[in-house]
Amino acid sequence: MLRVSAAALLASLLGLAQLGESRPAPAARWYKGNLHTHTLNSDGDSTPAEVAAWYRERRYDFLVLSDHNYLTDPAGLNAVYGAPGKFLLIPGEEVTDSFEKKPVHVNAYNPARLVEPQHGASVAATIQNNVDEIRRARALPSLNHPNLHWAVTIEDLLRVKGLEMFEVYNGHPAVNNHGGGGAPSLEEMWDALLAAGRKMHGIAVDDAHVFKRFGREFSNPGHGWVEVRAEALSAEAVVGALERGDFYASTGVKISEIQTSGSEYRLELQPAAWEKVTTWFIGEGGKVLGRSFEPTAVYRYTGSEKYVRARVESSTGARAWTQPVFGRR
Repeated sequence: MLRVSAAALLASLLGLAQLGESRPAPAARWYKGNLHTHTLNSDGDSTPAEVAAWYRERRYDFLVLSDHNYLTDPAGLNAVYGAPGKFLLIPGEEVTDSFEKKPVHVNAYNPARLVEPQHGASVAATIQNNVDEIRRARALPSLNHPNLHWAVTIEDLLRVKGLEMFEVYNGHPAVNNHGGGGAPSLEEMWDALLAAGRKMHGIAVDDAHVFKRFGREFSNPGHGWVEVRAEALSAEAVVGALERGDFYASTGVKISEIQTSGSEYRLELQPAAWEKVTTWFIGEGGKVLGRSFEPTAVYRYTGSEKYVRARVESSTGARAWTQPVFGRR
């Protein structure tokens, strides 16, 4: 008779990856994409066609045009720029709201319709109302740039239900990824949420607005992306993999394989011949559980971990973040 532990059953119901759970499906492969981009349909400087061409020419596999409170139908663009198995535009929208001048922006991935801002009586309520409306539109919600204007706190996020993804890296120069002045970095926020038992995945995005001028002061493309492991290049497969957490976030580090087993968490990296890498295995509250300098990085479980995730740092300054797997304690 098959016996399933209560913790394993709960994790299955919640969709949590567990220590000892193997991923992915055998036929899956990696697809590179950007999840946060703007065009002339909101506050970008280029047409949707120009933006689509920029990403396709640089060998991205998929792109989400996430204009503020505007849903671009990608059908026409896919007819011109799309290619089966090679490039796909996925519907998206940046649902743009605020509370007392604090920006509350939540991306909707593959919505069935335009999602209007829902407002709320607090920052947390504003996030919650928009997350709920995005779910009603049959889309995946993700919180954008929590530290923009220092709008969203850890306490706010702990009050929100149904939000399981946020930006751990945003390429816009004014979003305060690293925190400061006593405010936590986005990665510190992530660990606080995970330590509290919240399921939360972390993505990296461009938040690109400016395609016609390049410089450190501009929100240019090419800074942050995700590599999604999916069985096909379709909106449903990509968004499904995002919801499962079957992806990693990157600003330039390449990972060829992520494996978990009953005893270890293993990464296979692809550094250039002149590049050095450091992998940090991170647990509860941001505690460093292990470190590796090798292209094959392995962490062996002790059985006491609440969760394990990894951050890979390159000698070039690039980083990658893998998604947490959760312990059975």
